[in-house]
Amino acid sequence: MSYHKPVLLHESVHGLKINPKGVYVDATFGGGGHSKLILSNLKKGKLFAFDHDKDTKKNLLKEDGFKLTQANFRYIKNFLKLEGVTQIDGLLADLGVSSYQFDVAQRGFSIRHDSELDMRMNTNISVSAKDIINKYDVEILANVFYKYGELRNSRKIADYIVKERGINPINTTNQLIDIISNLVPVKRRNQFLARVFQAIRIEVNDEINALKDMLIDAVSMLKKGGRIVIISYHSLEDRLVKNLFNKGNFIGKIEKDFFGNKLSPLIPINKNVITPNHVEISNNSRSRSAKLRIAEKI
Repeated sequence: MSYHKPVLLHESVHGLKINPKGVYVDATFGGGGHSKLILSNLKKGKLFAFDHDKDTKKNLLKEDGFKLTQANFRYIKNFLKLEGVTQIDGLLADLGVSSYQFDVAQRGFSIRHDSELDMRMNTNISVSAKDIINKYDVEILANVFYKYGELRNSRKIADYIVKERGINPINTTNQLIDIISNLVPVKRRNQFLARVFQAIRIEVNDEINALKDMLIDAVSMLKKGGRIVIISYHSLEDRLVKNLFNKGNFIGKIEKDFFGNKLSPLIPINKNVITPNHVEISNNSRSRSAKLRIAEKI
């Protein structure tokens, strides 16, 4: 089974402006596609890759100057420090859930397969989607759907779930789908369900807070002139990246020093977001929502 087709491969690696002797980070190793291309541009340089999905070990690259660490990218600074690395020349992160994770039914990521509600990127963590659906109270559950799925009817979704789980535990993806499917018209159902599953997945894996931690550490470790390249797939992620790259913070409000100079460690390289062309989308439909942003440390 194919693990993952690297999205915006050449555009993202080109955006790193690679120094052949530099130190780089692939924060989301996955199938190793981005790492392979980065390594092909290095001569005596180093590449440190991270991924907390243990299945990515199947894609390990046996190359000089390469190391894969099985850890969440929010801990890159600590793990790199153990390697004696405090500064990097660039970092790339593809924030998408891999094709492999969607296609392996038992992982519970997809609305296309009936499986146990799981959605853990790292199967060693204790809280799964089943725990969230069956144990969160109605207010917290509604807040998850509102914040991470941007669903206006979040309270109604939570009410339906809490009512049904009071009768029988909700253990599978199909059970959940059956409970909430009638909340929207048929023509909007797949998009609606995808956003519900997205919200649960983000909560299970603490994805937004992990992304913030990673971005803060990445910026702090970047050398002057170093590049950070991020591929995001939904508005929550892209908004954080865009605000940090353009304004220097996550809330998107320009802050200035006493002399009126903008307080930001980064300058965006691409003013307009880079998206896949029609050829890539036709070859990989999951790339259609990808957005690439590049920034440089100043």
